[in-house]
Amino acid sequence: MRRVHGQVEDRQLSPYTGWTRAHWTAALDATLAAVRTHATPGHAFIHPPGPLGSAGRRSDGLAGFARTFLAAGFRLAGAGATEADGALAEWYATGLATGTDPGSAERWPRLTEVSQARVEAAAIALALHESRAVLWDALADPVRERIVGWLAEVVGQPHPERPGGWFQAVVEAFLRSVGGPWSAEDIERTVALTERWYLGDGWYTDGFEAGAARNIDWYAGWALNFYPLWFCRVAGADAEPPLTARYRDRLGRYLHTAQHLFAPDGPPLHQGRSLTYRYAALAPLWAGAVFDATLIPPGRIRRLASGTLRHFWDAGAGPAQPVGWYGAFEPIRQAYSGAGSPYWSSKAFAGLVLPPDHPVWTDVEEPLAVEERDVAVTLRRPGWLVSGTRADGVIRVVNHGTDHAADAPPVPDDPGYSRHAYATHTGPEYGAAARHSPLDNHVALVDEAGAASHRRPLVPLGIAGRVAVSRHRAHWPVEGGPLLGPVVRTASVLRGALEVRLVRVDPADERTTAPGPWTLRVGGYPVAGAAPPRARVRPGEARAAGAGGLTSAVVGLRGLGAAGVLHGEGGNAYGPYSAIPYVHTGGPVAFGEVYAAAVVLTGAPAPTELPAVLADPDLVRVVWPDGAVDEVRLAG
Repeated sequence: MRRVHGQVEDRQLSPYTGWTRAHWTAALDATLAAVRTHATPGHAFIHPPGPLGSAGRRSDGLAGFARTFLAAGFRLAGAGATEADGALAEWYATGLATGTDPGSAERWPRLTEVSQARVEAAAIALALHESRAVLWDALADPVRERIVGWLAEVVGQPHPERPGGWFQAVVEAFLRSVGGPWSAEDIERTVALTERWYLGDGWYTDGFEAGAARNIDWYAGWALNFYPLWFCRVAGADAEPPLTARYRDRLGRYLHTAQHLFAPDGPPLHQGRSLTYRYAALAPLWAGAVFDATLIPPGRIRRLASGTLRHFWDAGAGPAQPVGWYGAFEPIRQAYSGAGSPYWSSKAFAGLVLPPDHPVWTDVEEPLAVEERDVAVTLRRPGWLVSGTRADGVIRVVNHGTDHAADAPPVPDDPGYSRHAYATHTGPEYGAAARHSPLDNHVALVDEAGAASHRRPLVPLGIAGRVAVSRHRAHWPVEGGPLLGPVVRTASVLRGALEVRLVRVDPADERTTAPGPWTLRVGGYPVAGAAPPRARVRPGEARAAGAGGLTSAVVGLRGLGAAGVLHGEGGNAYGPYSAIPYVHTGGPVAFGEVYAAAVVLTGAPAPTELPAVLADPDLVRVVWPDGAVDEVRLAG
């Protein structure tokens, strides 16, 4: 049997991944050992190599400590009295004593000095709670008093109407549990705001943009379906029983569909922000097990989680975790992320608070749904259509609901939010050229200079079954304000590996300031690899083949008779070289005309029979080769 991270695979207990709880603890121990080599002498800061975040070096160093301490807290929650466990607790205890010493050269930034420190304070509070018997209870009284004093600065502090309020609430729950100061008003405010953020079906918006609730984010599930329940755990079962029941129900609803956003070979959906946290996407899954909030069988929970963790580790994203996806990839970084930020991946180890005899560790692995059948899911709240295919394990998400933008004014597209589709095996193009003139999974009007229009903000028009519709005003970001084009209506009909993408462009109106004429262009999924992807272009059809047998293809079905492939370098998280197939009109777009393209992403043979598209001004009929028909209305 092959050894992985010093542990022997167990294909009896874990027939799909070979991993057991011992692999998880070995992976975590390797991570903690690796980061400790970048610690300051007093252990208060951990400075892995990498970029600085916007809050500065001291904040980044605190993140390195706090986020890895969270993982250590999960580890120590179930620890026995072993010498290794004692050494781990002692190492972090030294850092706690040093960081809260106001006279130390390694003094942590105060929570009133650097707002980012409040995020890290929540990790420290959770870790202290989980390791209470091993670490907190063993600290000297003066050190505990200093820790309480440092954490207490969060009390009464305002916070933006974002999920960050739960960082404050978690800290205050811990403070209350140790006799420190806390504010019922702070917690009540966060609970009330969370009700505003809740959209239904277990999904939350990641805050608001000028009143719009389209900040719907794959990352939001890792936060808003994680911290509220952990707050209840820290506060105590008797303290918050109504909240516990409420958040358990929401987490269960969320996981019912979110479980389908992971591929069998491990990669999670690549969408939204903070993707450098990588397998932190597992946080709500483990919360489901910890809080008994999901009907997903324990063996499937471990199969999914182990598949994802192993995927990243086999790809080189562990134990060291640079800012990036697999390896270092700077374009994926948000301004707030520094070299210590990726260690929010520690949330993925939350399952270690469950004892070794819990069914999630002892039941035989069960397959994911997509390993047994094709999966089709309609997520009304984020406006996503999901399709997973058993033949290749690829998960695709068509997006007609989220763009992280307000209703107005038009703003440049964000690759993580604004594309028409996302997937598990490929990601958007992040390079400067793609941000300026987007192509991948995009519908654009292209002006005579070759500049492509942007999509944000979009307006959802409806989602049902395998059909989703939205509209947006085409615009071109320029100095002095955007140039506005006409309204573009788009729709997707998703079936298996194939999406029929429909487009209708309204005539120019009184708001139009951009000069025409424009060419209509429909871009497909990027594929990437260590070498330039192979490409093939025919009239009205373009294909690109990347690493792992992945093929992206776009075929014009109606009015899109020209095609091409754009090759890129350094802009894709999945490999240094990428390629994007696309089709276009080849001449000026005809207003009011319905255009259609087949957009395919597959790791299996591409479909050879394509649907027909029949259209009149108001109704489009997509007729599939087996005779099935989908009707789409682009009005609204």
